[in-house]
Amino acid sequence: MSTDGWSGLRPGKGSAEGVTAGRGKTDGVAVTPTTAASASCQYRCIECNQEARELYRDYSHGVLKITICKSCQKPVDKYIEYDPVIILINAILCRAQAYRHILFNTKINMHGKLCVFCLLCEAYLRWWQLQDSSRSIDPDDFIRYAKEWDFYRMFAIASLEQTAYFTGIFIFLWVERPIAAKKPLNFALLLKALLLSSYGKLFMIPAVIWEHDYTPLCLRLIKVFVLTSNFQAIRVTLNVNRKLSFLAILSGLLVESAMVYFFQRMAWAVGNDCAIYKSQDF
Repeated sequence: MSTDGWSGLRPGKGSAEGVTAGRGKTDGVAVTPTTAASASCQYRCIECNQEARELYRDYSHGVLKITICKSCQKPVDKYIEYDPVIILINAILCRAQAYRHILFNTKINMHGKLCVFCLLCEAYLRWWQLQDSSRSIDPDDFIRYAKEWDFYRMFAIASLEQTAYFTGIFIFLWVERPIAAKKPLNFALLLKALLLSSYGKLFMIPAVIWEHDYTPLCLRLIKVFVLTSNFQAIRVTLNVNRKLSFLAILSGLLVESAMVYFFQRMAWAVGNDCAIYKSQDF
């Protein structure tokens, strides 16, 4: 996941574009109470998830004062002064505060491109598995598997499986969410959170390039990391308990498994990462 733009906040009141760690620079636009009241966007406190009208106030000559949350009496968003690398590390550690900063208090719109790139990584891994498990001395087989069609097919299958996974999560939350909370489910924000939190799939490419005896274990750990990130993204986005988030992830996995079973019944090679290297010795 790229850290570009993580320090830039959403447009509107309390915008901290240009603020960097330890320097406190700002664009020089002072935010008045009138401007703050009329701002269209809402921020969130990264500690208690309460809505906030502003993240900081610029009084004059670059003098900033971070807004204190009225609910928990802590800074609304301490990450506006942090370096993007620090934010990335906290996101990798699945800190809820870092996720709230990224999802609610920044203007990151790279989830679409990130989704496509992650699918390309997964398609490449499956395509590589397909070639590796079907090695033959017959030149015709080598030419056949060298065609691009197999890669495109793997990309389509990976896309359908991810769609099934997200659909399972959405259906479960759509059924359970009205019982657990009064606010309607924001599918657009939840989809953005799930796509951004799936950045762990990018590690599949290095795991395949630098292959070694522990590559199957690395790929399974990457899968667990992605699921953990999705779990945390659901918790942060919907402000729900761990049990509901876990059941949502489990529902998504069940629907995805059903899709994989359907592909297997259709005799399609899906390149399941659980079967990596099962026929190859190192």
